[in-house]
Amino acid sequence: MKKLIIMMSAAIVLAACGPKQAKVPAIDLTNFDTSVSPGDDFYQYATGGWQKKNPLKPEYARFGTFDQLSETNVERLNDLFAGMTTMKTEKGTVEQKISDLYKQGLDSVKLNQDGAAPLKDILDRVYSIKDKSGLVELVADMHNSGQGGFFGAYVGSDMVDSDSQILYFGQGGLGIGDRDYYVKPENAALKEGYRAFLEKVFALAGNPEPKKASMNALAVEDVLADNSWDSIKERDVEAQYNVYSSETLQKSFPGFDWNAYLTRRGIPEQKKLVVGEPDFFEKFGVYFANEDLSILKDYLAARVISGAASSLSDDFYAASFDFFSTQMSGIKEQKPRWKRAMQVPNGILGQAVGKMYVEKYFPASSKEKMETLVDNLKIAFSQHIDELDWMGDETKAKAHEKLDNFIVKIGYPDEWKDYSTLDIDPENSYYENILAARKWSVADNLSKLGKPTDRTEWGMSPQTVNAYYNPSTNEICFPAAILQPPFFNPDADDAVNYGGIGVVIGHEMSHGFDDQGRLFDSKGNMSGWWTADDDAKFKAKAKILAEQFDAVEVLPAKDGQPALMANGQLSLGENIGDHGGLSIAYTAMHNAIAGKDPGLIDGFTPDQRFYLSYATIWAQNITDQEKARRTRQDVHSLAVNRVNVSVKNFQSFFDAFGIKEGDPMWRPESERVHIW
Repeated sequence: MKKLIIMMSAAIVLAACGPKQAKVPAIDLTNFDTSVSPGDDFYQYATGGWQKKNPLKPEYARFGTFDQLSETNVERLNDLFAGMTTMKTEKGTVEQKISDLYKQGLDSVKLNQDGAAPLKDILDRVYSIKDKSGLVELVADMHNSGQGGFFGAYVGSDMVDSDSQILYFGQGGLGIGDRDYYVKPENAALKEGYRAFLEKVFALAGNPEPKKASMNALAVEDVLADNSWDSIKERDVEAQYNVYSSETLQKSFPGFDWNAYLTRRGIPEQKKLVVGEPDFFEKFGVYFANEDLSILKDYLAARVISGAASSLSDDFYAASFDFFSTQMSGIKEQKPRWKRAMQVPNGILGQAVGKMYVEKYFPASSKEKMETLVDNLKIAFSQHIDELDWMGDETKAKAHEKLDNFIVKIGYPDEWKDYSTLDIDPENSYYENILAARKWSVADNLSKLGKPTDRTEWGMSPQTVNAYYNPSTNEICFPAAILQPPFFNPDADDAVNYGGIGVVIGHEMSHGFDDQGRLFDSKGNMSGWWTADDDAKFKAKAKILAEQFDAVEVLPAKDGQPALMANGQLSLGENIGDHGGLSIAYTAMHNAIAGKDPGLIDGFTPDQRFYLSYATIWAQNITDQEKARRTRQDVHSLAVNRVNVSVKNFQSFFDAFGIKEGDPMWRPESERVHIW
């Protein structure tokens, strides 16, 4: 099963929030498209000017305010890395590891000289396997090195005993990522594009029969996809909690030697582990036992080559880019090499980079401001719980208890991750060093098995413009980089800040009470703290919200293919987060301005500025291919829907902009929903 950490956005980008910069206008009037009425299309009205000023760059499938923040500041981080390359660094220091990884990523001459050579040893091993026993050992070794294949396994908090760390197994092994790409006829062209990609990289790796190998690999993935749960079923957290031991694992899913696998991974004899999708593993065991060895070897070779492609020579990278970026997302141009090179050490040594970043760009005053905002949002959320007309007193008491026990993480961790045991050797190839880092990360995760949960651990680096809620620890986390315009602006009025960062805070708090997060109590344990009546009322309200998004057409029918509709059930948790975030932040904003008379600013009332600020954080341009990909795979709704569909549940929005019955942005009161 998948680790359940719920994020504000899928975007992972970098930014800076430190040294005093030029004042940023609270509301940039040039972001508007005044040719459109707010009652016709509020998203276009509030962000149409921004879209025009920021046409989609060819290296992006989606470019929005997140990416805009990133553009300038990745250059800052790149300057930091580049500075390290000119200094004498001592072996074993984080500076040495960062600079050597960065330099290797920049060295196109060496990468192109090496070609497929870094893959030789592991591919030789794949094709030298003589029997299924050897294949089981290979799968275990690949998983220990962070390479995918057939399924996944990781250590995480026990969902019913959050103080303990246990082993989880989950379906996996799909190169395109989602089962629907394999099983739905409308995705046939993309599926063939993926097969062609595999054929190309098999040929580059020296396989004598690349077409046959690609077809064999795809045949295995077809079987895995046929047996996989779909993305909606995967959201059923309770259904994914199925307890086994090492002994019952082997008895329940014969055909694959689970005992040998666990022993090879160094974690034998588990008294308790969880299998996310039992029927997938049952069918996988039968398939693995009966499939031809040569076909399974081609599949594992494909996983190795595909996973390495972005770390090899230009021809490998180009093949990967052509399929995963251009065909799937509509990106027309590769990012410059320095950007790609910078991303690797930033990802591998995220907290080491974060420590440097915070020291330079994150003042203590920013953390203090964020703490105040979080406290204000908690007060507003508590008010909302008290005022709910659909929830009984017993459940309300438990909801208050959960809210009161949120662990709040702001800026950066109190203790930084220790990377001293990670070895980055400049004498090894770029791919070998990346593989060593993956192996180190996996070992770091497995080392937690059987130990108490570390509730101080961070799931994001400080330089990430994002936020998350983790139900297993009941924590909300706001990394340093999110406290900046357009999310938070120290020069802006309360309405703008509560419409931006306030909604972000409320969004993460609401994740603790969405369709998944609400199943966990104040300590992060999955427990039935809802009365049956309140549970039924919540589900009825959530169903209305899901149906609101289901009704939205993302892309029209074209070339014989049906129209693509939004998936309200897949995105339900995030939509509840947005819905709750807007509702709670609006109350917090009015609490903040109570007794004051802010009046009109730029000709807009506080309520108008609140909703305009919210729309601003979702301003973006996006390709049709990326719209389709995200609609099928992403639990986050598209930006336009996060605005236009969400705001139509609030009378305060209609009142602010004079929206009335008959306007496209109007929603009758009988069709609105109020959850949190």
